[in-house]
Amino acid sequence: MNTTPRKGYADAPTGQVHYAECGTGFPVLLLHQTPRSWREFADVLPLLGQHVRAIAVDTPGFGESTLEGPVTIERFADGIAGLIDSLGLERLALAGHHTGGVVAVELAARLGSQVEALVLSGTSFMTAEKRARAHERPLVDWVDPRADGGHLVDLWQRRRDFYRPGEERFLNTFVADALRVLDEVEEGHHACRRYVMEPRLLEITAPVTVVSGRDDRFAEPSLAPMAEAFGVEFDLLDGHVPLPEQNPEGFARAVLDALERATAG
Repeated sequence: MNTTPRKGYADAPTGQVHYAECGTGFPVLLLHQTPRSWREFADVLPLLGQHVRAIAVDTPGFGESTLEGPVTIERFADGIAGLIDSLGLERLALAGHHTGGVVAVELAARLGSQVEALVLSGTSFMTAEKRARAHERPLVDWVDPRADGGHLVDLWQRRRDFYRPGEERFLNTFVADALRVLDEVEEGHHACRRYVMEPRLLEITAPVTVVSGRDDRFAEPSLAPMAEAFGVEFDLLDGHVPLPEQNPEGFARAVLDALERATAG
């Protein structure tokens, strides 16, 4: 099987949306965290592509996708919904990681029965209290550009503890993705913190799977309330914030299991 991703662009209300895909058959959209790109799923794509049509999407404004208009979860979803229409995907599954999970919530609420399975990985459970305190949260990835390039080290160190020794190639890819959007590197996080999630959860009809990296302390507070909202259990996989890179086999298996349960039901 050819494991080299095929790449393309789709027109959307937000501008052009870039994607990479592997495999054929039932489509599964993979939505990345901020400030990443489809490359977060580079090792997941060929694994899923053995069973389904796996499509990793650059969120509008990140990677090689453009964004015309405000930076909001709703606008991100506008762009990805445009891609879904452009590709003619009548039925699909969604798997979102961190910010991508929040976008997946909005998409699943909009698309209803068109979504057959929804996987939320390390996804923040947004509440009114969190929105009210958003201004108190420290910046995650922002660095001040400096003429001597010292900000590149600062950016590396911002995420260094998320990765284990020997995983520097993943950290390299993170830095490359972040540098593409350096002036707006926090915008996806801000969009999450503004998002009114609670009423959208009530609109989701797809079976939901909640997973997270076992060492992902940022996702941990959201796991129980997210799982409770959908009446499911949550699963912990080996990994930290960069779960799809650290454990592509486990992430791919979680997605395939979720799809199998949904179609079996």
